[in-house]
Amino acid sequence: MPSRAVRNVDRSLIRDKARLIRRETVRLTDICGSGHYGSSFSMAEIVALLYYQLLHVKAGDPRWADRDRFTMGKGHAAIGLFPVLADLGFFPTEWLDTYSRMGSFLGDHPEMKKVPGIDFSSGSIGHNLSVSVGMALGARLKGSPARAVCLMGDGEMNEGQIWEAAQAGAHYGLDNLIGIVDINGAGSDGDPQQTLRSEPLKDKWEAFGWNTIVLKDGHDIDATFDALNRALNAPDGRPACVLAYTVAGKGVSFMEGTWQWHLGFLGPKDIERAYAEIEAGEIG
Repeated sequence: MPSRAVRNVDRSLIRDKARLIRRETVRLTDICGSGHYGSSFSMAEIVALLYYQLLHVKAGDPRWADRDRFTMGKGHAAIGLFPVLADLGFFPTEWLDTYSRMGSFLGDHPEMKKVPGIDFSSGSIGHNLSVSVGMALGARLKGSPARAVCLMGDGEMNEGQIWEAAQAGAHYGLDNLIGIVDINGAGSDGDPQQTLRSEPLKDKWEAFGWNTIVLKDGHDIDATFDALNRALNAPDGRPACVLAYTVAGKGVSFMEGTWQWHLGFLGPKDIERAYAEIEAGEIG
């Protein structure tokens, strides 16, 4: 698989877009009455770099045949992806104001038949890497430069289907397939490593035949760019997996590193504090 062009984007833009993700996650959760803060905040820098610098997609042609495909195993964090798609012009920003309301196209999980820019409808975790294997294989058979990128959660590593897909991706030598594991240490039941230990993940992904890149700080923009760019644009005949160690709730001090804010709702005082910390923060 040949590499694709990387846009020249100032790091300040990526920081601004990561703040957008966090700020809009707070706002949309306030509309909904409940939302996944922790998972959306932990992926903010990753998603900002993908959509504003690395992925090849077209807002004016969301079904473009040669687009890079992006799927979210952690589909519950779509509340942090929708603001990016709106900002890029995939759908009107006014849609965000209807989030989770009756008749809205935007719900708790992304739906490909309702939302332009969504390539697969995420529901139960564990399915998206298998879908991405099919997308990557299809692109190769068609001679397309498209790449398939799948963002997963660390709790998702306990799904058997993940490892079946990992085995298939390596077997077919899909170096246009990229997995990203957002290792934020927080799930609905606590730390996934306490619920059912999946580490050592690096050893496991390497044993399955993947080019495995360890990203020690998924909020460091330079380091995150380097890891994602290597995975996307340095093909070596193997699928690539970026193990991104992040902080759940990153950007809001009273949420950081706590699984209790995986899902929740802020009261009036805390929402103002959250907005203030997001705007003041200089992450990355």
